[in-house]
Amino acid sequence: MKNPKSINHVVLDGHHLTLEDLVAVARYNASVEVAPSAMDAMAKSRALAEKIAAEGRVAYGITTGFGDFQKVAVPEEMSNQLSTNLILSHCTGTGDPYADEVVRGMLLLRANALCVGVSGVRPLLVEMMVEMLNKGVTPVVPQKGSLGSSGDLAPLAHMTLPMLGKGLARYQGEELPGAEAMKRAGIQTLDTLVCKEGLGMTNGTCAMTSVGALALYDTICAAQLADIIGSLDFEGLTGLRNAFDPRIHAVRGQKGQMLVAENMRKLLAGSEILDNCQNDRVQDAYALRCIPQLHGAVRDALDYVKEKVDIELNAVTDNPLLFLEDEAVISGGNFHGEPMAIPFDTLGIACSELANSSERRTERMVNAALSNGLTPFLTTKPGVNSGFMIVQYAAASMVSENKVLAHPASVDSIPSSANQEDIVSMGTTAARKAGWIVQNTLSVLADELLTACQAIDIRRQLNTHGQGMSPVHEAIYQHVRQKVDFFEIDREIWPDIKAVEAMVRSGELLELAQSILPDLQ
Repeated sequence: MKNPKSINHVVLDGHHLTLEDLVAVARYNASVEVAPSAMDAMAKSRALAEKIAAEGRVAYGITTGFGDFQKVAVPEEMSNQLSTNLILSHCTGTGDPYADEVVRGMLLLRANALCVGVSGVRPLLVEMMVEMLNKGVTPVVPQKGSLGSSGDLAPLAHMTLPMLGKGLARYQGEELPGAEAMKRAGIQTLDTLVCKEGLGMTNGTCAMTSVGALALYDTICAAQLADIIGSLDFEGLTGLRNAFDPRIHAVRGQKGQMLVAENMRKLLAGSEILDNCQNDRVQDAYALRCIPQLHGAVRDALDYVKEKVDIELNAVTDNPLLFLEDEAVISGGNFHGEPMAIPFDTLGIACSELANSSERRTERMVNAALSNGLTPFLTTKPGVNSGFMIVQYAAASMVSENKVLAHPASVDSIPSSANQEDIVSMGTTAARKAGWIVQNTLSVLADELLTACQAIDIRRQLNTHGQGMSPVHEAIYQHVRQKVDFFEIDREIWPDIKAVEAMVRSGELLELAQSILPDLQ
């Protein structure tokens, strides 16, 4: 993947937004503009919406109410109030607010979907959202309250409030009334939305897709890190390379498995310690020997999730949709979150497996019965010192929490809107859970990395197999040791964990590894 940090500017046209673009804008504040072709498409779509309203045609959400109120006709003079009332009545979210990066992703996705030009909204709305992104006005959006059925109604209503001078927004690190945040940024607010715009802003999967896409990106990084850290364990545990012989993986043929096995061969090449231990035993335990099968299955799952996310990043997910060629207004179900709910449940399950295998390797390093000669709990002065005993406890705690979170949300459904919306996706819950799982997993990987560096120090002190590691492992080890010293006598260990977690989350370890092995995948 392209590094999102290298993307400084993104042009929206409704068709070409990438995962890396989203991360660049949401997390790293890349600037945004709207393509002229999109402005033209939106203007034509808006003209059609106005024509339909003026002619009084029956069109859901333009000349009728919403949900079960589809049966109620709305006169033209009330259509603007209808759209505005949709925002005011639907901002029912609760709980802690989303992180700024999630809300920025929501703004970007909503703007990109409207750019296709089948939603009937004014181009002005997209221009406003882009201006908010570029000037750093971020609506405060509570995390809870979406069924993922008619899209993310409550989150997107909260996102829209500051555009009307209402709600709350963050600007330059301060939480402010929406009108004040927009004023300080120099963005003119709207007195009202006009017909169709309430639906155009709130129907859609932008909340779940923003949360899930960011979680996907982080899980892809976690999967790459898991290969690097898992291979580092081999130096401390004197693992056997033969499990990564390409012939084994070719005869099975699983794509992810073959990719991870190739990564392991590259990561383990050039190690003196490993050169000297290959005849120590016949085979290793699964947590080492089956890394290609374990991590490879995760890679295959991530390919599936990314395929679905790549589509949704450029999907039109509101309702109804307006088509210029025959002036059709078609009510469908593109807002429904099921196409994302199942992938995001899959994402959480796959990511939890990374943590499962990571914790098992950590256990092998601290358990003297399993570590091929390392000291108990990786301490050189046992008894009065506990060493890395509780590091494994912490990892196990997060792994077990992930098992609870990995229960799929998409199998649940609660009917709403007087049973008009009678089967819902719970896709936003699936995405949020995946986000929690990946954060736990990154912490588990940090515990494993810290433990691996301690194991390597002890293996070198024992000097049973020499001192030399593979070049990439030596670089990773030295990078950690610049911030975290060898743990000989018990000390407060949480600062060490915090320092390594920061390395894991920043992307610096991946960048370091790929600077030595550019073709690492």
